[in-house]
Amino acid sequence: MFMFFKTSEHMPEGLGFSAFGPLHLLWLLAGFILCVAACALYKRLEEKNRKRMRAVLGGYIFLQEMVKNLVLILIGEFGWGNLPFHLCGINILLIAFDAIKPTKPVRSFLYFIAIPGAMLALLFPNWTNMPLWNFFHIHSFTIHILLVMYPLLLISTDQVATDLKSALKGVLLLVALAIPVYFLNLLWDTNFMFLMHPDSGNPLELFEKLLGSHLWGFPILLPVVIGIMYVPILIMKKLKKAPCESK
Repeated sequence: MFMFFKTSEHMPEGLGFSAFGPLHLLWLLAGFILCVAACALYKRLEEKNRKRMRAVLGGYIFLQEMVKNLVLILIGEFGWGNLPFHLCGINILLIAFDAIKPTKPVRSFLYFIAIPGAMLALLFPNWTNMPLWNFFHIHSFTIHILLVMYPLLLISTDQVATDLKSALKGVLLLVALAIPVYFLNLLWDTNFMFLMHPDSGNPLELFEKLLGSHLWGFPILLPVVIGIMYVPILIMKKLKKAPCESK
């Protein structure tokens, strides 16, 4: 039980899992199945029930994060770095906000920014030294799966503005959030949004090695990410037009 609530910093060596090993791949497969099933259910619902599902999911995501923080407080491990100013923490707050009051810029942010951020965390987890039977291991995988799931529900039912102007608004919201977060990092000696340095294994680490600063990765990768996220939109639009063209 004691090991179940041990944080990454205090975890003994040799108990974790391998990136893209069997356990990691099973989590990714489970996340994929859950997201597909959730989207299939959401598409079948009327708007009134979709709103309820968003409220339940958004509330659960927020509650799960609060429970994690409560656990950290109880074991004496809560610090400045646990405040919700990492990208995924910001996504949690924006999802809770969207569940209450939907807005186009926030939904564009959740699709174009939140999904890639959460997927990168799932593909390149920084909690690989933690075993399956650990609260923070389970929380890290499940919360990031849910952060992918919520905006997928929206995009699966055309509830996200998908034009490039809306994508730009999502990027501008990211920049607007990053500026105060940068100064909070300076104040608290934290690394929210990886603005101060990349974690080991983070793709931003490559830019630090090649260009001397990981910050170059943001203006280079953002257009690439937006382009990648736009591909499914183009495919969906093409599929919708196909039956009409065949007639």
